[in-house]
Amino acid sequence: MRVFSETQRFNQWWLLLILFLPVLFLLYSLYQWYFTNEAVGNVGPNDAVGQLIVIVSVLPILLLFYLFRLQTEIDESGIQYQFLPLHSSAKKIAWMDIENCYVRTYKPILEYGGWGFKTSLGNGRAFNVKGNKGIQIELKSGKKLLIGTQKPEQAKNVIALYLK
Repeated sequence: MRVFSETQRFNQWWLLLILFLPVLFLLYSLYQWYFTNEAVGNVGPNDAVGQLIVIVSVLPILLLFYLFRLQTEIDESGIQYQFLPLHSSAKKIAWMDIENCYVRTYKPILEYGGWGFKTSLGNGRAFNVKGNKGIQIELKSGKKLLIGTQKPEQAKNVIALYLK
């Protein structure tokens, strides 16, 4: 039985604004090439290869940010997480492998260098997409993992239910 489930995406307004700039550039380029018949930089209206390179370089970036998502589930068997598209399958941490687990406030930039999939020498790995709340997992092996959450109170309650 799944008790805690969360899916997060990179959908902060400032990030969407930044990602909108390549879309504007692409729309501007298409307008210049096909409606005004003018070049954009070194790519002219008859340069199909150049146009294809521009389109192929912009669209994958947008698609990648659309596909990125962090899925977290906590149930009686443990904590499961998947950072798509980096993980092809979900990673599972059994309760018996966990030394300590708690929800905490952290400093994404100072502790991990920002958001996404990050590794820090002193803090271990982090999977986060926004905010500064996370599920801190300390394994019996000594490794540390932080999974970002936008539902800290729900996560805290479920962890308290299973971690004894």
